[in-house]
Amino acid sequence: MRLAREGWIFIIPFVLLLALSLLIQQYALAIIFFVILAFLANFFRDPHRAGASERHVDVISPADGTVVQIRDVADGEIWPGLTRQLSIFMSVFDVHVNRAPMTGRIVHYRYEPGRGFAPFANKSSSENEQNLVVVTDDRGATVAFKQIAGLLARRIVFDKREGDTIVRGERVGMIKFGSRVDMFLPARAEIKVRMRDKVKVGLTVIAEIGEPA
Repeated sequence: MRLAREGWIFIIPFVLLLALSLLIQQYALAIIFFVILAFLANFFRDPHRAGASERHVDVISPADGTVVQIRDVADGEIWPGLTRQLSIFMSVFDVHVNRAPMTGRIVHYRYEPGRGFAPFANKSSSENEQNLVVVTDDRGATVAFKQIAGLLARRIVFDKREGDTIVRGERVGMIKFGSRVDMFLPARAEIKVRMRDKVKVGLTVIAEIGEPA
């Protein structure tokens, strides 16, 4: 099982503690450290996920998790032309690596330190620590996604910069220890998932964006 590089700083200390507890025959401690280590290994797993769809009109999920919100937003609230929001809640048992929802160029990137509301709360979308990333493809189709940190840990990782070109399914970062990702789509997007659906990062087609009018 491949692990995200961001996880090794957490995993290595518990590997050492587990080895030490076994060496001094503290088996109760060894069991505790093993359970913590198993949790961390599961949390920081980074399975290979290539963009499942080759159709340029498909938008794939940037995150593992459960669809917790589908709604309309005001034009310009997030970015001009983006009026549909789809939110994905990531539990501690989901893969927390994020991947590009479509191929295109990052035309805008903004980080906000924010606060620490629970990620399933609607106000976390506007008030928690977050990255906003806006991507435009060669057809002129635009989407945006927000990486939103959770209640306890506020650690967002984003590996790209404004102006970079990203490929659908490409790893772009991760959010540590409970979080949420919001997608913002144009009005013409046809959303392919429903409330409470489980989605897989890099695999599930969450929307289809037709050719511009």
